[in-house]
Amino acid sequence: MNRPRSLRCLAALALVALAATACGRSDQGSSPSAAGGQNTSGKSAAELLPAKNKQSGVLRVATSVGYPPMEMYKTGTTELTGVDPDLAAAIAARLGLKLELSNSSFDGLIPGLQAGRYDLVMSSMTDSEQRRQAVDFVDYFRTGGVIMTKKGNPEGIKSLEDLCGRKVVLAKGSSNLEIGEQQNAKCGTKMAISQSEDAPTGLLQLDSDRAVATIVDYPVAQMFVKNSGSYEVLPEQYGTAPWGIAVAKKDGGLRDAVQKALQELIDSGDYRKVLDTYQVGGSAVERATVNAAQ
Repeated sequence: MNRPRSLRCLAALALVALAATACGRSDQGSSPSAAGGQNTSGKSAAELLPAKNKQSGVLRVATSVGYPPMEMYKTGTTELTGVDPDLAAAIAARLGLKLELSNSSFDGLIPGLQAGRYDLVMSSMTDSEQRRQAVDFVDYFRTGGVIMTKKGNPEGIKSLEDLCGRKVVLAKGSSNLEIGEQQNAKCGTKMAISQSEDAPTGLLQLDSDRAVATIVDYPVAQMFVKNSGSYEVLPEQYGTAPWGIAVAKKDGGLRDAVQKALQELIDSGDYRKVLDTYQVGGSAVERATVNAAQ
């Protein structure tokens, strides 16, 4: 998703919200491809790695902490963890490189990549047409918004249509607000939509029965279910879009090696193990693609 600013500090807000309810975001390469890198059959990811990257011995990856469980700090430390850091480590290992992972502001990730401060960006970044004007994406995750209710789903909600005529809370400025409003336009009996500052404060409205449901990004919803046990996530995802590993346009060779490394991880099952560790296997992709967003 396109991460709203409020979600960049979600890690801290989540702790507050959960505590409050304790009972409850070129010479190296070829031109970018439309939906897949170069023909890499027969070569391993390490064999595809450009000479300059082999010589450096490191893979410099930037992320932006604040969107758990995708990227966050281990409790009480400054050690980066989450889906993106774990996948970055696995990709670096496939390439035969040492991972050098750093945290940066989300807005500074693509400029930093273009300036050569990083080799890759892995930070829950939506593969969008606008961003593809600046970078290429190796798409590794596909996700959208999911409906969340109180545990047990007391209202028996099964789909977006079931939100019609009910009290629903949605985060300001989010793609999930747009999903809710689009559905509301189709409702015979309209929803009563209230807007929260972010996902954690929206869940407080569920806790106090001021709303019966909300729509939250799938990875974030899974985190809340795991950490709180007070909520339930419906399986269907809405407004899905691919997230990509960003690579500078000039680094087509590195892009192709990363695509191959990701495919090797998918084929070996190690990719799915990482996602399942954080309960986000529902957003797994079957094939590593490049610039595949429509």
